[in-house]
Amino acid sequence: MRYALKFAYDGTKFEGYARQPKMITIEGEIIRALKAKSIAQDLQSASRTDRGVSAAGNVIVIETDFALKGIIPALNSELEGIHFHGIAKVPEDFNPRHAEQRWYRYVFLKGHCPPVRELGKASKLFLGEHDFRLLSKKDTGHEKTVLAIDSITFTETGEFVYADIKAQRFLWEMVRRMLSVIVSVAEEKTDAVTVEKLLTGESALKGGIKPLPPENLVLMDVVYDLEFRSVVTGHSYFADEVKSLRGRAEVISLVAEALRGPE
Repeated sequence: MRYALKFAYDGTKFEGYARQPKMITIEGEIIRALKAKSIAQDLQSASRTDRGVSAAGNVIVIETDFALKGIIPALNSELEGIHFHGIAKVPEDFNPRHAEQRWYRYVFLKGHCPPVRELGKASKLFLGEHDFRLLSKKDTGHEKTVLAIDSITFTETGEFVYADIKAQRFLWEMVRRMLSVIVSVAEEKTDAVTVEKLLTGESALKGGIKPLPPENLVLMDVVYDLEFRSVVTGHSYFADEVKSLRGRAEVISLVAEALRGPE
């Protein structure tokens, strides 16, 4: 049988997504787990996220005769920092690369980025179809660089600002480079004419484009005309990690407060 599996991972714990010899990668670890549990020998991936980027809803496809109910529990028992949580039976010709839409979210700390209104205005320059070859890093050199951005929205929530970007597909480092330029436009360091030339491939940005840090980017979902069955397999690595990071943040906060000295 052929199955699509939805999974999450902490991208900071691995040396990238794609399998690499002698490196601990997300894809490599999943293949190791599939073989260790005699589920499958290989997989197809929907999205190869950049090194350091995390995911809440990436997708792989496998061929297996393993019992349906046992696939996700078996994989989760073998993996650390990677957690499967959804499954759907798919036809033989299903290709996970051919998604209807991909959704990325970037997390800014409020006060460390321009106002949401200015970010929203700047983002309108990128909506629709453009050539993003100057806003991405080359992969094979043969990829199609013209694609359409469906939506870009900015939302304030608590201490953070969420940037949500949706499109059918993205190029290598494209989201982080595009957001870097949007921030630059919102800060009035780059103008609309320069962006228009960038999006037609007419001229690159002087000094190049420094992509935003990958640790704040999450692949939220890869969307298909499929209904994934949610599978809960008990306590996950991520619940423990949240507690640990909150405790660590409080420690650093106490140190920073002490260093400020008396008022």
